Amino acid sequence: MERRGSASDSSDSEDSSLSDSELQEAFARGELKPGLNVVLEGRPKQSNDVDGLKQCLADFKHQLAWVERLDVTLDPIPNAVESVSHSDPNKDAVDPENDFQREMSFYRQAQAAVLEALPRLRKLHVPTRRPDDYFAEMAKSDQQMQKIRQKLKSKQEAMEKSEKAKQLRAMRKYGKKVQTEILQKRQKEKKKMLNAVKKYQKGLSDKLDFLDEEQTSSQGNKKGGANQRMKKGPNAKRRYKNQKFGFGGKKKGSKWNTKDSFNDVSSFRSKVAHNKGPGKGGKKALNKRPGKRARQKMKSRAG
Repeated sequence: MERRGSASDSSDSEDSSLSDSELQEAFARGELKPGLNVVLEGRPKQSNDVDGLKQCLADFKHQLAWVERLDVTLDPIPNAVESVSHSDPNKDAVDPENDFQREMSFYRQAQAAVLEALPRLRKLHVPTRRPDDYFAEMAKSDQQMQKIRQKLKSKQEAMEKSEKAKQLRAMRKYGKKVQTEILQKRQKEKKKMLNAVKKYQKGLSDKLDFLDEEQTSSQGNKKGGANQRMKKGPNAKRRYKNQKFGFGGKKKGSKWNTKDSFNDVSSFRSKVAHNKGPGKGGKKALNKRPGKRARQKMKSRAG
């Protein structure tokens, strides 16, 4: 199929080349008539119709006030530092290949235009400053801003998830590291114990070290527990109360009367009991404070 396609393409190119050669022969014999093909004799003359251009300009030009147009035309503004340092005017020309010079020329041109336009606007009483209570409509709608917020929020959540995943991976690595260290330690202890058992079986050693270590550790634990039990006793608060109030003996009902205590009246004193002895005339008169009027009389007498 590919060979047939290539053959058909070559035949088409041959037909086109033959047709072109036939057209050239017919043109040389003068058989081609003017119509589709036009022979140009020389280059066309360029016309500069100044009056027509001015007429077209007057047709679409509108004589509007400057406030409506706000156009300012100025000559190129030279740099003040360069104009002072270089007296040659040709050196003030901006190099278009130098980005910094080109942008600075735009900046100076715009600055000069603003300095010329501001006084004209003030003369026409056109405000040039934005009022304090001016609220402009945002370029983006609330829906667009909501989408941006959602996108930022999703990015932040994704970053937080990735940070949490990193922390979990680090914790897992640390946990695995600790676990491997413990397993290695156990394997070393097991290997050491097996070597000791083999030496004991072969008669190279008289005792097993790991059994002695276990016995000493168990005895130490027992002694420590006994010492703790011996040392354990009443705390400081209990000891203070025992020292202050005593301890031991019967506590409950210690002040209850018995038959013997009820019949024993040897410690009874009638003179002391209720202030009703033979030498007492009833209750003692209480020293009461004199009233206000009595105090005033006493003051007047003393004065």
